[in-house]
Parts: sequence; C-alpha cells; structure tokens
Amino acid sequence: MPKRVLQGVVVSNANDKTVTVRVERRFTHPLFKKTVRRSKKYRAHDETNAHQVGDTVSIQECAPISKNKTWTVVEGSTAD
Repeated sequence: MPKRVLQGVVVSNANDKTVTVRVERRFTHPLFKKTVRRSKKYRAHDETNAHQVGDTVSIQECAPISKNKTWTVVEGSTAD
C-alpha cells in the first residue's frame, strides 16, 4: 500500500525538529451543494529545522516517530 502524501502550510515550528502543518480539503456539501473548506493539523518531522511559518510543504506518512508524529516533510517551498 502506498504512503499518503498531503500538501499544506506550516503554521508552527516552535518545537525542535517538528513542524505543524495545516492541510485544507474542499468538498461539496451533500445537502446544500455548497463548497465547504475543512482543515486539519498534522505534526511532521523536519530533521534540519529548515521550514518556517508560512512555507508550503508536502508531508508523507511514516512509522510513528513520537506520540503525535507519524508524518515527515518530504519537500517544501519557502514563503516570499
């Protein structure tokens, strides 16, 4: 089974080697037929502390690193 890859924005890098990434998904509401935005935050492992708040990054599923970290940062672009 392939590992999931999600794309989101870094909202926190306060912890060492960890970033918090907000991933947003859009879907059509089943009753009202209106596009709804929902977001979820994931903790991801950032080995080099390279990413700052506002960066767009891709995260990939991995084996658990800690209690809350089961994702790693695979690539990212810096915010301008």
